[in-house]
Formats: sequence, structure tokens, C-alpha cells
Amino acid sequence: MDVGALILENEGLIYKLAHYFSNYVNIEDLYQAGCIGIIKASKNYQNDKNTKFSSYAYSYILGEMKALVRENKPFKFSKEIISLKSKVEKAKTLLTQKLMYEPTNEELSVFLEMPQSQIDELLKNPQLNSIDDTYGDTNMLMHEIISMPDIDLDTLIMLKEVINNLEEPDRTIMIERYYEDMTQCEVAKNLGLKQTCVSRKEAKVLKKIRQNV
Repeated sequence: MDVGALILENEGLIYKLAHYFSNYVNIEDLYQAGCIGIIKASKNYQNDKNTKFSSYAYSYILGEMKALVRENKPFKFSKEIISLKSKVEKAKTLLTQKLMYEPTNEELSVFLEMPQSQIDELLKNPQLNSIDDTYGDTNMLMHEIISMPDIDLDTLIMLKEVINNLEEPDRTIMIERYYEDMTQCEVAKNLGLKQTCVSRKEAKVLKKIRQNV
């Protein structure tokens, strides 16, 4: 296979995936990672006419970009730590309004009933993302990701893209589960369905998305 031609044919796909991570890595570095993905995919692709090369190469391209991002991105903190940072920041804003001056870390410690050493650590780390920041170039807020059940990033991205095209009640189920932090039982009660029905529908949507990743 002509690898150069394959790269040119799939440039649109490479740049589309690259933009998901452009906040963390230079776009051209991501493009190069995507090209490596194309090369690796071309070595293993079997042209049986049932699978388009672009569909086959998708996971290779994304995999190389994710590996690059893992080496460069500042998002290396747990959800709990990010949530705590948000709690401290909100308390700081609230106390500033009440006291008419910026509170000290000691005052924050008393107000939140948290060890001052923990607050010192949270506030001194400039790389720690705020809960109101977006994750990469996905247009998803950190609080959305924190509230979501654990699913991999590529599935999360695909869910964001396809959710408005889902039919009811699937669309409402996925929104309430992944963006409104509701349990399956809560969703079931809201829609007048059984919990097992909600579980099956959620799993079916995620399976369909992952098959296309």
C-alpha cells in the first residue's frame, strides 16, 4: 500500500482527531502521531472490502495521539483531587465576598474544616485543572467528566457527538446518566421504566459507539 497516499487521503480524519487534544499538544505533533498510526494500520490492514481503511485506521490514529498526550498533558490528577480544588476555589470566592478581602489559607482551613497543608498543596499547583475548565478540545467541562460513570475518553468523545441523534428514550437516558449524574434507578423512575431496561439501553448505546471507535 502507498503509505504517502493513505496519509493524504486520511488527513481530514487525522486533523479531526488531533483537535480533540490540541489544548495539550502541538497540533503538528498530533498530526505526526496520526501519521504513525496510519503507517501502523497499513501494515495490518486486510483489504477484504468489508471494512474501509479509514474505519480500520481510526483506533491506530487515536491510540498514537493518546500515547503522545499521556506524555505531555498536565491532566494527571484524580477526579477527587480536582473536585477538592474546585471546593477550595469556591470557598475562597465566597469568603472574599463576605470578608471583603482574600482569605488566608488558614482561614480557608477553618471554614472548610480541612487541614491547611492540604489547602496549601491544592492552591500552589498551577497545573491542577479547575472543575470549570474544559477537557482538552472536547468542549466538555471537567465537572461533566467527573460526574460521569467511568468510560474511556474516545467513547466519551463519540457519545458527545452522537447523543443528539439518538432516539427517545435512549437520548434522555444517556443525557441523564452521563451529564446529569443520575443513577440508573433514578433515570428509570423518571421515565417510568424498569432499571433493567435502562441498563440494557445504556449498554446497547455504548456498545454501538465503541464498535465505531
